[in-house]
Amino acid sequence: MKFISPRVHAFIDLLVVVFLFASPTVFGFTGTLAMFTYVLGIIHLLLTLLTDFSMGVVKIIPLPIHGVIEFVVGVVLIALAYTLFKNYPDGTLYYVIFGTIVLLTWLVTDYKGIQS
Repeated sequence: MKFISPRVHAFIDLLVVVFLFASPTVFGFTGTLAMFTYVLGIIHLLLTLLTDFSMGVVKIIPLPIHGVIEFVVGVVLIALAYTLFKNYPDGTLYYVIFGTIVLLTWLVTDYKGIQS
C-alpha cells in the first residue's frame, strides 16, 4: 500500500537530512562513523534538491529514480552496518535501524504519484 505522497515524501527527506546532520552529536558518533553520517546527510540533501518533486530545486532526477536510489541505499546501509561499522556497536544498530526505515519508507511511498 503506497500511502506516502511525493509531497509528503519530500518533507520526510528534509527531516531525514536534519536527522543525519544531528545524529553524530545526539548519539555521540566520532571518527569514521560521524564522518560517514555527515557525508550521507550531504548526499541525501543533494538527492532531495535535485529530484523532480516539491522540495526539488533543480529537478533533474525523476521521482521513480529517486525511489530506486533510496531502495539501494537502504540495502547498502544495512550491509555496511555489519561490515564497515561492525566494530562500532552503536553504528551497527543505528545503520540497521536507519536502513530498515529507509526501506520501509520506500515500500509505502508512491513514487509514480502526481508531483506538486
